[in-house]
Amino acid sequence: MAGEESNGTADVSVQPPANPELVEGIAHENPIKGGVTPDAKTLATRLQHLSLSAQTIHADDYLNSHQSVAPPMHVSTTFRYNRDPDELRPWANINPHNPHDSHVYSRDSAPNTTRLEAVLTSILGGPSLTYSSGLSSFHALLTFLNPKRVAIGGGYHGCHGVIKLLSKLTGLRMVDLDCADAELGPGDVLHVETPLNPTGEARDLAFYAAKAARTGAVLAVDATFAPPPLLEPFRWGADVIMHSGTKYFGGHSDMLCGVLSVAPRHADAWIPRLREERLVLGSVMGSLEGWLGVRSLRTLEVRVRKQSADAEKLVRWLEDGRTGAGTGDVGVIGQLVQEVKHASLQTSALEGERAWLREQMPNGFGPVFAVYMKDPEDARRLPSKLDLFHHATSLGGVESLIEWRAMTDVGVDKRLLRFSIGIEGWEDLRDDLIQGFEALAKGRAERGTGTATKDGKA
Repeated sequence: MAGEESNGTADVSVQPPANPELVEGIAHENPIKGGVTPDAKTLATRLQHLSLSAQTIHADDYLNSHQSVAPPMHVSTTFRYNRDPDELRPWANINPHNPHDSHVYSRDSAPNTTRLEAVLTSILGGPSLTYSSGLSSFHALLTFLNPKRVAIGGGYHGCHGVIKLLSKLTGLRMVDLDCADAELGPGDVLHVETPLNPTGEARDLAFYAAKAARTGAVLAVDATFAPPPLLEPFRWGADVIMHSGTKYFGGHSDMLCGVLSVAPRHADAWIPRLREERLVLGSVMGSLEGWLGVRSLRTLEVRVRKQSADAEKLVRWLEDGRTGAGTGDVGVIGQLVQEVKHASLQTSALEGERAWLREQMPNGFGPVFAVYMKDPEDARRLPSKLDLFHHATSLGGVESLIEWRAMTDVGVDKRLLRFSIGIEGWEDLRDDLIQGFEALAKGRAERGTGTATKDGKA
């Protein structure tokens, strides 16, 4: 091909035989070069001494096989074998233009997802695999670890649903996150979500890492609400990090993605087996989603830093308005809002001798927070009063979202509104909330006097 840029074809390292225990003839006998192999891992992590943005933009440069600056999108599901019969080896299909970008079939690996995994491996600090959604990554993790018990508390209801589903097949038991040590044993999973969905409150990872060490449990951290640069779970003892990459890694509300990143100390034992199991689970990302993920990660740092900083400003403004400490025309907040929840308001974790949160999250406390209204009816109606906030589920995109959480979580407090802050600018979002609160208060008064209209604003 004209203009090819090759990183060399000599001394190509291939994963060692994995001795698969899955389906004979389907799982790898000699896994191919694509994805995170020992050699690819070295290349993917070569820029970790640089800034986060330098990594998200250049960590996958070693996969370039063309002069194009923007990575191309590959839609092929299958890849031609070598025409020389003497070069044919099962599950080894070396790309002569770039051996690090070699593939057999897209249910195993593909060019766009390989790029995405390379960038994630660099920024998360451990070899990373992608999946079709956040829940599919959690399902893959529990399938791989096959624990007897999972300790979990609150958080995303979807993860609880996966546990209940597996319990039908394996007898898996769900215990409370803060259960007694005696309830956990080697091989069990301690699943910590921080910050927590839907409130955005943080949990002390050092505390749970100590509990995992005492019990022999695997510490799994769902850090979806705190992507880089906000949190480094491996620094605090995590064995594996999970992300719903749909959220901040995607960042534009247009792709589904799940991620598992494995602590380097487990990589050689875990990554080949996780990849083998993904092949038969079938929970791989599509090529379009892989391409969108790479595009989105390029701007991860600038998006997340702004989203988190603006969220903290809004949280402080709302809390001051609720308590009467604010200035200006914010008295309506105190009339309508019962409570504001966010990591930045966890005073006991931020101050005093036992403070831990600022060290755990030195670059911000996350772009998601929750507001509890005094009246469930007000929570149901407020989203319709706002212009800049879309009323929708999910989070992490450049557009700000508000969700009356009861729409997708039947067990949640009906007064709860979850906010995901985008990049519009906090002052504009503040002003939108002011007019929304005022319209809500006016609507309440009109309903009280029987003069409410049906234009969607009362």
